[in-house]
Amino acid sequence: MNVVSVVLFTADLRLHDHPPLRAALEGAREVVPLFVRDTAMDRAGFAVPNRLAFLADSLRDLDAGLRERGGRLVIRSGDPVEEVCKVVAEADADEVHMASDVSGYAHHREARLRHALEADGRRLHVHDTVTSALTPGAVTPSAKDHFAVFTPYFRQWSQQHLRDALAAPRTVRVPEGVGSEELPSRSGLSGVSEGLMAGGETEGRDRFAAWLRGGIGAYEDRHDDLPGDATSRLSPHLHFGTLSPVELVHRSRKAGGPGAEAFVRQLAWRDFHRQVLAARPTASTADYRTKNDRWRTGKSADADIEAWRAGRTGYPVVDAGMRQLRHEGWMHNRARLLTACFLAKTLYVDWRVGARHFLDLLVDGDMANNQMNWQWMAGTGTDTRPNRVLNPITQARRYDPDGTYVRRWVPELAGVEGPAVHEPWKLGRAERSGLDYPEPIVELSEGLDRFKAARDKDK
Repeated sequence: MNVVSVVLFTADLRLHDHPPLRAALEGAREVVPLFVRDTAMDRAGFAVPNRLAFLADSLRDLDAGLRERGGRLVIRSGDPVEEVCKVVAEADADEVHMASDVSGYAHHREARLRHALEADGRRLHVHDTVTSALTPGAVTPSAKDHFAVFTPYFRQWSQQHLRDALAAPRTVRVPEGVGSEELPSRSGLSGVSEGLMAGGETEGRDRFAAWLRGGIGAYEDRHDDLPGDATSRLSPHLHFGTLSPVELVHRSRKAGGPGAEAFVRQLAWRDFHRQVLAARPTASTADYRTKNDRWRTGKSADADIEAWRAGRTGYPVVDAGMRQLRHEGWMHNRARLLTACFLAKTLYVDWRVGARHFLDLLVDGDMANNQMNWQWMAGTGTDTRPNRVLNPITQARRYDPDGTYVRRWVPELAGVEGPAVHEPWKLGRAERSGLDYPEPIVELSEGLDRFKAARDKDK
């Protein structure tokens, strides 16, 4: 048995169902639970206020959980490879355990860390199925390295045996003499969305328990219900790993029923996107299936982009979604599709512009899910119908029939009753005179014609 091992926490900020922590505790007398605040994230623009606030909550909760078990969390800032090696030297550790991840940056970080440790006679153990239910590449189509279509992937994904979920440890012994920075706090952060949810494993487990009791049963029927807000809101906890996707699948399947099956399908979508990005790391910034789009640029496009970001496009359901994003750092899944489609296909603006804005605000801003969903909607990703267009008015009537969602987020229209709120430009002159709400920035037919003409020109 080793004397000391280090567990490097990354996107797995929990104690329940944590294979790296379990392996380290079984193989060493003492363990250093370590989190490195990667300063490269700041330089790359990914350390945004909403995710930093959720991260601070999660780290404080993780530290509290470790202290209840006799341990503590060690915090460092800097280059993760350099900081891990410093901690290994301070603790005289023999091994480092961490979870695998899918991005090109994560793969490079792992390779660098392995090389540095092995050069010093230490070992790195990378554990799968920590941040995903099924490891990317665990199932592949014949003669290909990944699935490009979800349905056959889901068919195989559903047939796989998932490992059992692990209990949280009872005791964690941490060696003396390993220094730590202070735990971060959201209180000193500026620019955090006013309605941002709380982070941490305790909050995540409470939310999931409540979801199993009162939400999952109706999920199949209500997951697109904009005013009903009937989704789990667990995506930030999955992004930061305060909840285990393996445990979520097991417990949802145990609950049973069509709602649970639909929820598990969404967890499979998350794994699907991760296996795409693992196989094609460039898809985070480049078209997965290029259509050679000549996206709009110039002053007119810039003005439309700013209207979209501000929730002032003149299309109420689109504006409601964008304002929910700014207020909560989160957006309903149906609204994400509508706002993305409006930018990419109605305004014909590069999907990367929208994906970057989402990453600037979303607390669940996950590289695989965010980028691949944007590409799916822009028609450059894995969608088998790349020319699909979601009409915001039709969608609003279907998923917000009485306009409750719109009135919640667009207060200028709060006095417009019923479904008329979705088309305020059709109101009478007297009704419209008191509304501080813009006219539509584009006619839907004009935007669709522009999109189709550009695509046809490039064929």
